[in-house]
Amino acid sequence: MASGYPVGEIVFIVNPNAAMGAAGKQWPRIEALCRKRLGDFPCRITSGPGDARKFACREAQKGSRLIVCVGGDGTLNEIVNGVMNDQGPVGDDVAVGFIPVGTGCDFRRTLSIPRDPLGAVELLVKGRAQSVDLGRLAFLDHEGRRSVRYFHNVTSFGLGGEVDERVNRKGRNMGGFFSFLKATLISLLLYNKKRIHLRVDGAFDETVVTWNIAVANGKYHGGGMCIAPGADATDGVFDVTILGDLSLAEIVYHLPKLYSGRIGEVKKVRSLTGRRIEAFSEQRVLLDVDGEQPGLLPVRIDMAPGALRFILP
Repeated sequence: MASGYPVGEIVFIVNPNAAMGAAGKQWPRIEALCRKRLGDFPCRITSGPGDARKFACREAQKGSRLIVCVGGDGTLNEIVNGVMNDQGPVGDDVAVGFIPVGTGCDFRRTLSIPRDPLGAVELLVKGRAQSVDLGRLAFLDHEGRRSVRYFHNVTSFGLGGEVDERVNRKGRNMGGFFSFLKATLISLLLYNKKRIHLRVDGAFDETVVTWNIAVANGKYHGGGMCIAPGADATDGVFDVTILGDLSLAEIVYHLPKLYSGRIGEVKKVRSLTGRRIEAFSEQRVLLDVDGEQPGLLPVRIDMAPGALRFILP
């Protein structure tokens, strides 16, 4: 049962608004299946941004050992930040499970978590808790205050932040893939490349002209774009992908490679690995953090190896 967790130590956190409300519609069916396979459990339903983080922190402090996210990568990011602080997990021996019912749900691809709820529930029953890396970033929020948060999948800066802002403003009623693709194409037409100074572990220290820089713990972001095909969420390093000084025509021509995992074949794309990434710019450059848009450069990103346990195959 849920990798050996007693019923009283499991809690579900559900975002009914994920995937434009589809999660709320699916939840009664998922809940019935979960109770059939796992027994009784408490459930916390979010009503707005920040609730999942608050619930996760409270449950971890109370001693819940398995916190299951029902939602997308944004909800999962809140839960990760709820169970983590500067010293590590808030609770003793806490793990996170994921039933992906969101717009993008990109991280589940890297971790081989099934997309369908039935498979995801079976994974909770038969899987086991394994340590997964996280990223920790310090940045400026939109009020100019220094903020710190964790991410589980990808942080990028440049075009990715512009796409997030557009998707979150216009909505995701076309589904994950098409909502992000449409926002990407529109942003390409309106966006200008940025000059960003990038440092990676002190070994790479350059100013680059770039469309976007992705610091990846997982392979995918933006609803299925394979931005870092070599990324491994358990290897203790980030994969850094720099989409360099390509023309708009080159970007559009090579866009299919971004979905097929062949982006590294493009000459003006650079790939690096590292544990500490720093970036700043004299221009306004927005952040994309697990599909959310919390602030802007400057940023410092540190690897937190094996920081949190997930239920995995």
